[in-house]
Amino acid sequence: MDLRRLRLFLAVVDDGGMTRAAEAEHVSQPSVSQAIRELEAELGTPLFHRVGRRVVLTAAGEALVEPARQTLRDVETGRAAVEAVAGLGAGRLDLVALPTLAVDPVAVAVGRFRRAHPGVVVRIAEPEAARAVADRVADGRAEIGLTDVLAVGEDLVVEPLVDQELVLVRSPGSDEQPVRVAALAGIEFVTTPVGTSTRRHLDEALARTATEPTIAVETDQREAIVPLVLNGAGAALLPRALAELAEQRGAVVAPVVPALRRSIALVYRPGALSPAAARFRELAHAVVTANP
Repeated sequence: MDLRRLRLFLAVVDDGGMTRAAEAEHVSQPSVSQAIRELEAELGTPLFHRVGRRVVLTAAGEALVEPARQTLRDVETGRAAVEAVAGLGAGRLDLVALPTLAVDPVAVAVGRFRRAHPGVVVRIAEPEAARAVADRVADGRAEIGLTDVLAVGEDLVVEPLVDQELVLVRSPGSDEQPVRVAALAGIEFVTTPVGTSTRRHLDEALARTATEPTIAVETDQREAIVPLVLNGAGAALLPRALAELAEQRGAVVAPVVPALRRSIALVYRPGALSPAAARFRELAHAVVTANP
């Protein structure tokens, strides 16, 4: 099965149409259409329904998506293994992580990786839902992920990385004394929707005290949480690394008693990692060891 055809097939799937796929892959639209027709002829069945100017996957097309991703990933792994002889001088590393891990430990580990291997391009996806991180690794869109241990199924390798403390971040001038878990029920929160990692930990912490959080602002714009807190919209429960950055901007950080923690793990598919992913794995462990 021709790899170029598979790559263009996935481009149509991911970019939503022949024209956008052609733009993303820097080829002509007729070239994409021809590749899809050739792939359909090879497989003996349509892969897309043509609906006006749109294309929609057929059942056969849906069945091809995951094997196609895995095939291209395996080819990339093989190519990267050869490039490893030259010391990771080229290639790409696809990562996926919870947004709250982008600062710590992802940014530090990626920084070290890029300094050591400047020829390797790193792509980082940050889906909001913890389970989506594992899903992207499982279906081949990313090679290695960082996520909440509780959100990982049994089909991936789960390698514990670090336990993160979650602390209370409040507006300037607030009380910085430790806050007991039960007292969180009386605080108005700025938080992300149900299903995200930090929201789940907040909900579960209060569930143990038979209470529920008071939500003042719910937003899927994670970058807006700290500005909202700084402007008095409510408090937030954040990993300590993010909380310390907010503190530099004037927020008040207070520990929760007893401490709230979440276990973060590296996740990847069974089998050999590409040299780039294996090197990132080493650096991620080195970062958390150096900054416990």
